[in-house]
Amino acid sequence: MSQDVFVAGVGMIPFAKPGASEPYHVMGAQAIRLALADAGLDYAQVQQVYAGYVYGDSCSGQRAAYDVGLTGVPVVNVNNNCSTGSTALFLARQAVASGAVDCALAVGFEQMKPGALGTIFDDRPTPFERFDAVTDSLLKVEGVPLALRYFGGAGLAHMQQYGTQLSTFAKIRAKASRHAANNPLALFKKVVSEQEVMEAQAVWPGVMTRLMACPPTCGGAAAILCSAAFAERHDLNRSVKIRAQAMTTDFASTFDSEDMRKVVGVDMTRDAARQVYDHAGIGPNDIDVVELHDCFAHNELVTYEGLGLCGDGEAEKFVLDGDNTYGGRVVTNPSGGLLSKGHPLGATGLAQCTELVQQLRGTADKRQVDGARLALQHNLGLGGACVVTLYEKA
Repeated sequence: MSQDVFVAGVGMIPFAKPGASEPYHVMGAQAIRLALADAGLDYAQVQQVYAGYVYGDSCSGQRAAYDVGLTGVPVVNVNNNCSTGSTALFLARQAVASGAVDCALAVGFEQMKPGALGTIFDDRPTPFERFDAVTDSLLKVEGVPLALRYFGGAGLAHMQQYGTQLSTFAKIRAKASRHAANNPLALFKKVVSEQEVMEAQAVWPGVMTRLMACPPTCGGAAAILCSAAFAERHDLNRSVKIRAQAMTTDFASTFDSEDMRKVVGVDMTRDAARQVYDHAGIGPNDIDVVELHDCFAHNELVTYEGLGLCGDGEAEKFVLDGDNTYGGRVVTNPSGGLLSKGHPLGATGLAQCTELVQQLRGTADKRQVDGARLALQHNLGLGGACVVTLYEKA
């Protein structure tokens, strides 16, 4: 019998461009301290730590946590590509829900380098061998970095099947900038128009401009999870709880469907979302606010359909009708998303968590979604893993 899990504290530091941030361990420790202060707890009260990062040596989690305290607490290092932060959250929630511990900390951080993501270990097979082989067979394009090929290819598949216009992806990016203008923690706060997005440098002519892709950034974020009994004992904030959560990895369809949308994890998204909705006894129409994995505007569009926010083939209409923003059906990425914050891989999932907890607490200031009671988080990593989390105003 699992027990309720409450989010007692969250914290996120402002993200920074590569080369302009503190070292990874400083960012991680700062995020931990913010989450502890938000919860009103001491580090000594944390019973397990899950530390997420992608680009770092083994035990980087200990290096960050040791700056906060040396209490002998178990520290587990987590690496699940772009879904690393929410995977740490998933493990921390499981630990509390199972009764193994009463209080767990999830922290994510990343010290990134400029430019497109690449392989670090080039003396062994890459985990992306099968993804690359399928992508090469489906797309004949030269000079486009792999991540852009993956997600641009997913957007191109939607364009080819449904006639989706390039301008629709530009509308998504422009919407992200309007949301980010109200977020003091967003790195890119400048409002850009659809036209400016369209006129930006083409990184894949007819498919993607530079402004439709999120940049690498550095940062840290953290969350404190606890049981109801622990929260009551320590008089902690019990206004937000995790009502349901699911994590999926790839299905056979990723590789045998000949569909770039499935290569980038749409079926992982669909199944994780289905599990969450079924467990909570709700549907996508009940969701008030969403933070989803917009590493590219193209992925935001296909994820609308993967999460069931609209039907298959209806994502362009969803955008054109304004159903993805304030005054529409469900406010999507009120933080500005990865497109405006950037994407420090290990921190991203916990930054999403921070935003949604603030929304449900009613402390999101100018970003506040009126009357928000149910919030959905979607964090995706190729390779692959997808974590979908439902938060409820308790």
